[in-house]
Amino acid sequence: MPTKPAPIKKAAKKEPAKKVEKAPEKAPEKAPEPAPAPEPVPEPAPPAEPAPAEAAPAPAEAEAPPAEAAAPAEEVPVEAPAAPPAEEPAPPPPPADEPTSAPVDLFVEDKNDTSVSIIWSQPETIGPTGLDGYTIEVCKDGTEDWKAVNEEVQKSCRYVIKNQTTGDRLKIRVVAVNAGGRSPPVTLPEAVLVKEIADRPKVRLPRFLRQRYVAHVGAKINLTIPFTGRPKPVVTWTKNGQPLDAKRVNIRSTERDSILFIRAAEREDSGVYEMCVKVEDFEDKASFTLQIVELPGPPASVKIVDTWGFNVALDWTPPTDNGNTEITGYTIQKADKKTGDWFTVMEHYHRLNATVSDLIMGNTYKFRVFSENKCGMSEAAAVTKGEAKILKTGIEYKPPEYQEHDFTEAPKFTTSLNDRATTVGYSIKLLCSVRGYPKPRIEWMKNQMIIGDDPKYRQICVQGICSLEIRKPGNFDGGVYSCRAKNDHGEATVSCKLEVKQVMIADADKK
Repeated sequence: MPTKPAPIKKAAKKEPAKKVEKAPEKAPEKAPEPAPAPEPVPEPAPPAEPAPAEAAPAPAEAEAPPAEAAAPAEEVPVEAPAAPPAEEPAPPPPPADEPTSAPVDLFVEDKNDTSVSIIWSQPETIGPTGLDGYTIEVCKDGTEDWKAVNEEVQKSCRYVIKNQTTGDRLKIRVVAVNAGGRSPPVTLPEAVLVKEIADRPKVRLPRFLRQRYVAHVGAKINLTIPFTGRPKPVVTWTKNGQPLDAKRVNIRSTERDSILFIRAAEREDSGVYEMCVKVEDFEDKASFTLQIVELPGPPASVKIVDTWGFNVALDWTPPTDNGNTEITGYTIQKADKKTGDWFTVMEHYHRLNATVSDLIMGNTYKFRVFSENKCGMSEAAAVTKGEAKILKTGIEYKPPEYQEHDFTEAPKFTTSLNDRATTVGYSIKLLCSVRGYPKPRIEWMKNQMIIGDDPKYRQICVQGICSLEIRKPGNFDGGVYSCRAKNDHGEATVSCKLEVKQVMIADADKK
């Protein structure tokens, strides 16, 4: 097959095969000249031969040297354009690199006295070149001297512009960058003032401080009260409307909370504390009551008012020092003169007078009273000046005579039976209640026949509540049920009607 085209080329004397082989090399130069093709029309054989020449390029290349010898005689062949119809079209050139569209949704996320935080979204159109990053540019308001603030392209869609001067007004824009260059910029509609955003202050008073806060004398007070507000609020404290005593109370404030600290609380630290936070023209206040308490003093005085039989009446006055909190009660103790040991006869007693009973005949007693508050019992007590002596003579005790009440009663139903209805196979309970003394005996009957110990029925009577449970009743368990109560003083009966219904079957189930 490779040797067949050679004789044909010699007979034609125009060697079209050689021109076909060189055509692919010069195709880019001759492709724009397809017009001159008049001579190949009378020669149909050469156009058919290029296919085997292309199918077997190796033999054609082997014959290249003789073709080179004849090439000078054929410098300007017009038959070369016959080869391009058999070739594939050249691929289109790659598109030129283009920048992306402008970023979108640029806005200020946050700012303070020295920095501005911005955020944006990526461009809607990026293209095949991709997106390398963003350049953030700023300039002062009133100028057009734009300067990039990031040395390298920013990958994320958020950036913090730092080291700015407080009070400056900045214009900010963002440009997307890729291999095609810079995109159109997206600019904030207004210049940004470099200043902390004023946030109205708010004191977050803890729940436990919304009521009176009570602590004991000597306790350590450490209260943390959070607040919000920007820029950092100015915090001030007062006690009962007056500035705090720095020697007694320490205040430490941060950007988020304020701490009130008292190393060892005293009663004079009690009062209403008010905290005020202020941001520019806005302020918020919160107050709480601090109460420092301690043990109360003893009652002011105590005396024996009267003595009779085995009883002694006492009377006393409240303490002059209540420990900075209300008195919750008193404790009364007695001591026999012979032994001198004190015994408690009353605790948490609320009145200012009491009667001590069950004293021993012939003994002499002294009494003392302690006061109590929420901290505990007073350390000292008020003691009676005089003594109470229980005399031995002239005491005769005659117990009163009591006549027993007759509680006997004939049975009486306090709750009667109600007519009931049930379905075959569904257990049911009949309930009633009866009273009487002595305890009445209960009998259940069906159609005036005593049921007795029939296992189908369960009979219970507890605390006068009588119940009859009919287990899975059948068609013949309907009728009149009665409950009869008997004792030595009479009897009583109640009745009801029980109806047992058949189970309803749907027409579809019957079929």
